Amino acid sequence: MNRVPGDAENAHSSSVESCPSLRDVHSINPAQLMARIESYEGREKKGISDVRRTFCLFVTFDLLFITLLWIIELNVKGGIETTLEKEVLQYDYSSSYFDIFLLAVFRFKVLILAYAMCRLRHWWAIAFTTAVTSAFLLAKVIISQLFSQGAFGYVLPIISFILAWIETWFLDFKVLPQEAEEENRFLIAQDASERAALLHPGVLSDGQFYSPPESVAG
Repeated sequence: MNRVPGDAENAHSSSVESCPSLRDVHSINPAQLMARIESYEGREKKGISDVRRTFCLFVTFDLLFITLLWIIELNVKGGIETTLEKEVLQYDYSSSYFDIFLLAVFRFKVLILAYAMCRLRHWWAIAFTTAVTSAFLLAKVIISQLFSQGAFGYVLPIISFILAWIETWFLDFKVLPQEAEEENRFLIAQDASERAALLHPGVLSDGQFYSPPESVAG
């Protein structure tokens, strides 16, 4: 005779255990979800994320810093006009720094085109520029006579090599993972907002409440 109340208690306990999941679903705040989705959509409208903008600024810094060092090197050697004519018009692979400057221009153009204008989400462009930079600088250090020309024979190749690999590290470990994480969060928030819209229907309008007409019998 006591089995029926026991079964009823088990059924009641199972229904109570299932209540938290329903509470969790109903605890979703549609306003917060919509605000989060609007924030993500605002970022998409900007066209470029903050971390990608920082990467592009660092690429620009790479070009400007190498240019500054090259100009200083031109002044140290006896005047910009004379040295510029010697390094550009009378270019010599073993003694000129003009190719290192062109290498920085090459990195800047490829990376800005790929990651700022085309908004590429892959590492192949940065891998290409870093591989070209590393191979060229290693060959120039081995073949040329830069080390016999003073401190700039060490500074320019080393700085150019380090900046290229910092750009690679920053894109591969910061830009691409963070953008992928933000995109996943956006998809999760959008999915949750769609579920919340199904669980929380809109407020009924006044036109949906009506009284039936009175019958003849009263």
